[in-house]
Amino acid sequence: MANAVIAAVAAPSGADGAPVRGKDPSRHSGSNRSKPRESASVWVILAGVVVVLTLVLGLPVVKLLVSAFSPAGRTAMAGAFANHAETFWHSIVLGLLVGLIGTFIGFVCAYVETFIQMPGKKAMHWLTLLPTISPPFAAATAIITLFGKRGMVTNGLFGLEFNIYGLPGLVTVLTMTFTPVAYLNIKGMFENLDPATFEAASSLGASEFKTLFKVTVPMVLPAMLSSFLVLFVEGIADLANPLVIGGDYRVLASQIYFAVAGSGDISGAAGVALVLLVPALTVFFIQKYWANKKSVVTVTGKPTGSLKPVTSKTVTVPMLVIACLWIALVLMVYLSLFVGGFVKILGVDNGFTWEHFIFVHRLGSDAIGTTLLLTLLAAPIAALLALAIAWLVVRHFPRFGRILDLWGMLGIAIPGTVLGLGFALAYSESTVLFDYEVLPPLAGGLAVGGGAIAIVMVFIARGDPTGQQAFISALQQINPQVEEASTSLGASPLQTVRKVTLPLMSSALVTSITYAITKSMTTITAIIFITTPQTKVMTSQILDEVDAGRFGNAFAYSSLLIILVLVVLGLANILLRQLNHSKRS
Repeated sequence: MANAVIAAVAAPSGADGAPVRGKDPSRHSGSNRSKPRESASVWVILAGVVVVLTLVLGLPVVKLLVSAFSPAGRTAMAGAFANHAETFWHSIVLGLLVGLIGTFIGFVCAYVETFIQMPGKKAMHWLTLLPTISPPFAAATAIITLFGKRGMVTNGLFGLEFNIYGLPGLVTVLTMTFTPVAYLNIKGMFENLDPATFEAASSLGASEFKTLFKVTVPMVLPAMLSSFLVLFVEGIADLANPLVIGGDYRVLASQIYFAVAGSGDISGAAGVALVLLVPALTVFFIQKYWANKKSVVTVTGKPTGSLKPVTSKTVTVPMLVIACLWIALVLMVYLSLFVGGFVKILGVDNGFTWEHFIFVHRLGSDAIGTTLLLTLLAAPIAALLALAIAWLVVRHFPRFGRILDLWGMLGIAIPGTVLGLGFALAYSESTVLFDYEVLPPLAGGLAVGGGAIAIVMVFIARGDPTGQQAFISALQQINPQVEEASTSLGASPLQTVRKVTLPLMSSALVTSITYAITKSMTTITAIIFITTPQTKVMTSQILDEVDAGRFGNAFAYSSLLIILVLVVLGLANILLRQLNHSKRS
């Protein structure tokens, strides 16, 4: 059906006979585009989306705010500013450093991949992305082993006793963890640049070094700023790494954890969480404003050629040195992580052993099975939610859709520690708001299976935003006449989406499922307050082993988790390709 519909709308063309690929005038001038389709299915889907967003983002956030503005919460907020001002600025400094360094390295790696010819670029690409499929604190254990006071590199090779704990270790680990976000963002914009722009600069006599700073950087500046803001939020929100390698460098996220785990002061933790929420949401809204107001048009039609490789040594040598040093660090860290699972004590007793993997098999089988089950439940729901929101935002409710889009994006805008605390407050017992009990049966039901349902809800909230943006971008590139032709042939809106629209968005679907799986299997910060002995997940088990100083077990767990993520992603991509092929045929 998709091919027939596409053929039906292929007739409109420009003066040169080429299909019209610009903005569809009917989207703005026609009455049929000014109103949402009055179909019962649209309203049912809207109601379903609102209910899901209320459960996974609405109630936890409202409950957190209510607790934060309680007398104890207000006292904690005042104390956070008065007594913990240093902790607040620690968080800000950490976010700024991670944002600046991560964006810079992401830019360099993306530039090398796009503009510089060199062998092994595919391997470099996958090594750059490796931290995205590992637990956020897995690298911290390897870095401690390599660069700690008795580290294999610092002490073993150079005889130094370097203290990696604190700000240096946190910046290194968090930069390694989140640089792939900047890399993918900037690389995607590089690949859409018009080669004619660089040819014009060259014809005007600009050197490749001057072109880099006068043309390339300004054109990808929106992507760089967007990446910086994302990394800033991720840097101030991370909890696991400050617990593992933070040392005496306290940040707000760890203060929230210690308030709950140390003294059980839930209201105080909520007050500190609100302090952390303010800069995170401020940066998020700045990013949204920048994305809407600062855009660079780089694609005006079908590209006339490909980007020419840069050959000037004044550009290529510094770029390659920085990129290769970074890749060497990533490779060293993750090789240590894999090897560490097969030796008794990495760097101390390097004798081969299966003990760590036997330990994982004996005590971690339940965690592996639970992690897989919860991920396979959450990822499709997160992708379906993302598709539904994008479809409503782009095709049916352009004004209300802005609120819906923003609501869905809160899953990534709200720091994981804050969101996890909100879930603990909302669903640990009967949900009470403003002294009124609401949803007591549901709140009790969420505790079934030791909080497994609540964990799935967190996975959905965290896995939705990236897929949502991918689907919105894909839908905006599809001519609405394709769907209108399907409707005119008698198809319902849901049939149109399933048989016409979705096959045209296979790339967005793969992005959504991939990110949801990766995020679900590697997250810990957002679920640290709702995991229980009855519901064990691999990331919490790894953190327990690290806290106990059993790095070998943690290495084995992390290696298995990385392999498991790769296997699940591979199978999911094969399945998606098969489904897409069957729909198109």
